[in-house]
Amino acid sequence: MRRTLEGKLIVLAVTGSIAAVDCVRLAHELRRRGADVQAVMSEAAAGIISPEALTYATGRDTIRTITGHVEHVIYCGDEREADLLLIAPCTANTIGKIACGIDDTPVTTFATTALGSGQPILLSPAMHHSMYRHPAVLKNLEILKEYGISVIPPRIEEGKAKIATIDDIVLWSERAVLGRPLAGKKVLITSGACREPLDDVRLLTTRSTGQMGREIALEAFRLGADVTVVHSGRFPGVRNVSVETAGGMMEAVRAELDLGVDIYISAAAISDYAPDWIAGKIPSGKEQEITLRPLPKIIDLALSNPAITTIGFKLGDDAAVEGRELLRRGASMVVANPPSVMGSPTGTFLIMGDGPDISVSTKEEVAFELCRRL
Repeated sequence: MRRTLEGKLIVLAVTGSIAAVDCVRLAHELRRRGADVQAVMSEAAAGIISPEALTYATGRDTIRTITGHVEHVIYCGDEREADLLLIAPCTANTIGKIACGIDDTPVTTFATTALGSGQPILLSPAMHHSMYRHPAVLKNLEILKEYGISVIPPRIEEGKAKIATIDDIVLWSERAVLGRPLAGKKVLITSGACREPLDDVRLLTTRSTGQMGREIALEAFRLGADVTVVHSGRFPGVRNVSVETAGGMMEAVRAELDLGVDIYISAAAISDYAPDWIAGKIPSGKEQEITLRPLPKIIDLALSNPAITTIGFKLGDDAAVEGRELLRRGASMVVANPPSVMGSPTGTFLIMGDGPDISVSTKEEVAFELCRRL
């Protein structure tokens, strides 16, 4: 695991939601990524989770009250020690208080100070869905966004607006403190396998899991990009466009390019061929001949526009040779790899273009190097 938060100090502010029980694991995960964590909690939060549990999880005494040491100024003032104020979970009550400038708890006092000093603030709402839909709560969230506070979308499940997953909160925290070198860039990624129907029951596909596309999408999001992924899955933090077939992916990519894209990354295992679809189910027990028709290359849509930075992937025994041909055609970078890497997080990946060729051994490293070069 990369220590993406190495050298960062995060204030974890906990309010009185039952989701506070997740904060010990959240603190542990932030520290695993390299962060130092200082917990501060409201009185209501202390009624749900023991302050000693957070002290154990962070390795620092939990702040329960503001003292003469002016803890809020030390961590969130103009000469602050902390890099981020993370309020998780954040109740409707706390959202309303911050929006109105009320600070009658340690958490809201930290928030008032952070807003005044310009410190990055990130909050993760948690409440019942009916509360989350209240017009005043929605309005207050918009006010907070206007103030520059980032709001992690909650999970709408079982009649609740649940706190985001720990992985999502860590991802958004990384985005908040890593400097956003890709801020303002629109990144379009195709990811995963396509599925070409043979009949109403069968289909042709590949063994691609979409893991490469996921790693790249998350890394681009960490670095501040506006990321859209065209695939059949769902990744956190990004805009997901759902497709199944290569034809559907082609149309979705064309539509996104028409809207304007700075960077296109073709990480999908896009079908090279498709069968003619047969209605119903092909009878079993007989030999069948399947005719496959070649499909157009989606990457050509991006290569036709030199203003778009295009990154391609080549899979095969001659992937490096084919990759250099793609570079000659206008791609900025190409990742070449053998078929054995499909479905595995590790392998041999050769990154070519926009700098010296380098070889890395994991898909996470590929994502890091590509986004670093961008």
